[in-house]
Amino acid sequence: MDNISFEVPAGSVYGLIGPNGSGKSTTMKVLLGLIAPTAGTTSIFGRDSRHVDSRRSVGFLPENPYFYKYLTGAETLAFYGKLCGLDRKQIKERTAELLALVDLEDAAERRLGGYSKGMLQRIGLAQALVQDPHLVVLDEPTAGVDPAGSRKIRDLIFALKERKISVILSSHLLEQVQEVCDQIGIIFKGKLVKEGQLDDLISIDDQTEIILKDASPELVAKIEALVAADSGASLERSGHPRTTLERLFLKETGSGGGGAGGRAHSGGGGSE
Repeated sequence: MDNISFEVPAGSVYGLIGPNGSGKSTTMKVLLGLIAPTAGTTSIFGRDSRHVDSRRSVGFLPENPYFYKYLTGAETLAFYGKLCGLDRKQIKERTAELLALVDLEDAAERRLGGYSKGMLQRIGLAQALVQDPHLVVLDEPTAGVDPAGSRKIRDLIFALKERKISVILSSHLLEQVQEVCDQIGIIFKGKLVKEGQLDDLISIDDQTEIILKDASPELVAKIEALVAADSGASLERSGHPRTTLERLFLKETGSGGGGAGGRAHSGGGGSE
């Protein structure tokens, strides 16, 4: 890594993106104190991340989490609850709350060996939330998950944001990052080459977008004529806006989850 420096505001979602091998996962491991930096410092809520106590308010979902496949979903969360020092009553309450949050109540007594990839990622996200953290670090949380499962995981990220929980999200799926993140950092060959508010980074300064609904051909023709009469402007494109292949897939398969922008919590069963 080469002099990477960034801050994550409280209650925001920060996207760390870059090609494979660019240093995303290494950056996260340094932040979590799993790898010692050769220079510089990292801190979590003002505490040096090399100290164990800095991680008391942090949840982490690695790219390839390992779980005991013979445990059920409820037993898995109870196991992590014990590791975090929760008592029996807290574990019972927290397990029920988290299973509901990740939409796995119907699969609570099913062994993890029978979970789909998407369900495993959601139980992994649940275990990252066991100790009620203020920061959650997610490394490729939707890798290998189908579109419906990805939508559920992104709904959970929105839910964390609504709870004012900070999220650092590493992913190479740019459309998903664009949908959930407030700020973006782009890493390339170990360097942070671009960083800022998402809306500022993706806006095109010399273009203006106008979206019309139920516009008649006559109205469109008038607008085109007005543009043509202006010597300083040109019409770059006109026609019907396009959806994404993912949204089309979710619509046609009935897996959209509901809600504007997909932010509503899914309420179906526990399997994809």
